[in-house]
Amino acid sequence: MNAYGKTIDRADVSPFTPSLAKAVFRDLTPMHVSRPAAIAAASVTRTVLTEIIDAARRAAAEENRTRLLPTDLISAIDRDVELDVGGTWFGYSSTFKERMGVVRDAEGVIVTPPKRSRSRRPSAVAGSHRFEAGVRKLLRSQGVSAVPAMVRDLDGIASTFLTDLARDAVMVVREDGVKRFGTVASVMPGGEPAPPLALDESLRALSVRSGARRTVGRDDVMAATRMRLFVGIRQRALAEAREATRDASAG
Repeated sequence: MNAYGKTIDRADVSPFTPSLAKAVFRDLTPMHVSRPAAIAAASVTRTVLTEIIDAARRAAAEENRTRLLPTDLISAIDRDVELDVGGTWFGYSSTFKERMGVVRDAEGVIVTPPKRSRSRRPSAVAGSHRFEAGVRKLLRSQGVSAVPAMVRDLDGIASTFLTDLARDAVMVVREDGVKRFGTVASVMPGGEPAPPLALDESLRALSVRSGARRTVGRDDVMAATRMRLFVGIRQRALAEAREATRDASAG
């Protein structure tokens, strides 16, 4: 049982395997990815998808259904902004295209989603089918099934989220710590600029890393998780990733 009262089956820490996580990293970088890093990335992805499926399951239960529909995914995200992850997928999904309607740029020109890559190296979208087995396993664990369109959306969200997480972890290694916290320009009454806000101590701690310069380690994935997720789901993801990697070797 983790710090949030959820039971984790240590024999089944993640339906998304470390080998799948390493494959995603390989699409992005030639750096070595440690086993604890791969386990952590797979675990964080599992936590995120579990929360999304659970929220969609509760939406479906209100209509006495155990088969999830794309509308349940929309309801889940609308009710909880923390679940709004894997945004790269939205431009490809008919579910989200219908929700978002026509998207225009600043000059009023209709924005069309990029075409699927024909590269031999799989993109997050082209490689989303690799996540289907894990998604179906998570659905079964919550006692639900899903229509094919819903499964595709969950596959796509899992793939794009893990790709984004891996990209952030690689950035942490390359920059030797988290350097891009982002800033918000505040203005005080009267037009005077407000003094800069102090960084949260947890973010300050990410600004320096230790570890091999060409290896993505567990702590790099944890730093990426802190950057990418909202506070509530972030804490659950970090706790479960620590539990999942507790007995992992450092190699």
